[in-house]
Amino acid sequence: MSRNTFGPARSEISRRGLIGGAGALLLAACAPGKDGGSGGGSSGDGFPVRIEHKHGTTEISERPKRVVTVGLTDQDTVLALGTAPVAAREWFGGKDGALWPWAHEALGDREVPTVLARQELEFERIAALEPDLIVGVNSGLNEQEYKKLSALAPTVAQPAEFADYGVPWQEMTGIIGRALGKKEQADRMVADIESRFEQAKSQHPGFADSTGLLATSISGQVWVYAEGPAPRLLRSLGFRMPEAAKNLFSGDNREPVQLSKERLGVLESDALLLGIYGSPEESISRRDIYQRLDTVRQGRDIKMPRQSELNGAVSFASPLSLPIALDGLVPRLAKAIDGDPSTEVEPVG
Repeated sequence: MSRNTFGPARSEISRRGLIGGAGALLLAACAPGKDGGSGGGSSGDGFPVRIEHKHGTTEISERPKRVVTVGLTDQDTVLALGTAPVAAREWFGGKDGALWPWAHEALGDREVPTVLARQELEFERIAALEPDLIVGVNSGLNEQEYKKLSALAPTVAQPAEFADYGVPWQEMTGIIGRALGKKEQADRMVADIESRFEQAKSQHPGFADSTGLLATSISGQVWVYAEGPAPRLLRSLGFRMPEAAKNLFSGDNREPVQLSKERLGVLESDALLLGIYGSPEESISRRDIYQRLDTVRQGRDIKMPRQSELNGAVSFASPLSLPIALDGLVPRLAKAIDGDPSTEVEPVG
């Protein structure tokens, strides 16, 4: 199995795209139910449902009621479609139920999911929860893990056509929607959010003439990303990658690239998203060599601390978090590219 750009072994933060990775969370048509089961807004899709994925085909005979998510962000999509998962796998943030604020809002007063460990699948704990569906779409399930999970309940693994942890949010929403018998609702949800991107692009035509880049500062080391939720979000808004950064990636190799301090000029961009991980004191943003970049001197960088809601929303890139990400990021990007160095980009809390 090839190494991936986005998911764990998540202790290797430097090799993974953790960033990327509106108003009301979703339009009324996408509002979750409150019954703790499949919720409202059912499309009436029939069962059985057959879903092909990397490790075969899974048949789901009836609408699931006890859903366990083992993909790192699958809980968001399950909640967006009206189902409260009985367990969710921790990614980052240490949130109650492995749910960030937007997901807690969708959960409402239903029971908070059991939190499953990030590093290893806890098969015995999952079995004890008696799931009737296990969702691992945003995952890196290997064949052995899949077989163990599918012995417990029908299991939907990651699609074969994308890198592990690399399925775009649209496809993720569609797959989970089918698994829950909510295909039409999932399709509406995707269309609603894509319309938000189109609205942002029409309101800010300068995005299409601008470059945008994601980098992370991890304990003083700097990484540049071509793929992941944040680069995909920037592309969806019309931004293109700067040529100097683009030249770091060749062919099918889209792995993050570490920069030496002498090569920080690669970060020059009309808009730079800088994820900050580890100790703030060690962040490259504190170094003179970073502060001398034109992008930084002209106020075109957007620093996103790891635990900030904006970083979480961009990283999760889910139907629930994307409206939050667009609300927080689009105004900052507009200020970054306005050509006026005196314009201050609001700090990310």
